[in-house]
Amino acid sequence: MKIWASLAAAVLALSAAISPAAEPRRSGYDDSSRETQAMQDDDAGNPAFLWVRQGEALWDQDCKGCHGAAGTLRGVAARYPLFDPRANRLLTLEQRIVQCRTDRMGAPAFAWDDERLLALSALVGLQSRGLPLNAEPREPFLSQGEALFRERIGQLNLSCAQCHEERAGLRLSGATIPQGHATGYPAYRLEWQGMGSLYRRLRNCLNGVRAEVFAPDSPEAAALALYLAVRAKGMRVETPAVRP
Repeated sequence: MKIWASLAAAVLALSAAISPAAEPRRSGYDDSSRETQAMQDDDAGNPAFLWVRQGEALWDQDCKGCHGAAGTLRGVAARYPLFDPRANRLLTLEQRIVQCRTDRMGAPAFAWDDERLLALSALVGLQSRGLPLNAEPREPFLSQGEALFRERIGQLNLSCAQCHEERAGLRLSGATIPQGHATGYPAYRLEWQGMGSLYRRLRNCLNGVRAEVFAPDSPEAAALALYLAVRAKGMRVETPAVRP
């Protein structure tokens, strides 16, 4: 309880501070230390490439027969989440990979935090590295995602916007509060000492404000991911990013 009380007190203290302007937009890379930036910039030293290499092996084994070389998917990750008319729902990239696996291959679905799913999504994301994010702002999902972003939730009664817009650039527990642009997922986080999806980051935030956590394959997760993608529209794909 002391930890949560301290966090709440820190957040309330930030309320009195003057937050910096939301523009220009900054990715988590811009707010990282030089050492973390250098780690992301060096493919040979970027630990996320251990997952990319695993993804390459999985691709050659399971995906290449239909899709050809992974490079043929350049630009694909930049457009997710997107609406699938056959499924009549919004899909994240991870959900598309699972759908392809179950519907087309007749294989068991990957669990959400399965290293193989992270590896494949990192490989697909890498093909779009450097391209602008370009998700379709499809309704009603976009409005649903924005509502989730701005809704006060949890026992701390905080919204995503209060941290990542109003207080972006300020400090909390010694770390810079980022603007919350999801430009590099799945990403390797030094805090995790491993790879994680955007959903894992969202889940951590929901737990942090002591709110109910929605399921990874829920409409809420996809809608919030779409809003974040559209919010970052035009920013460059950094997958696989390295974050503190």
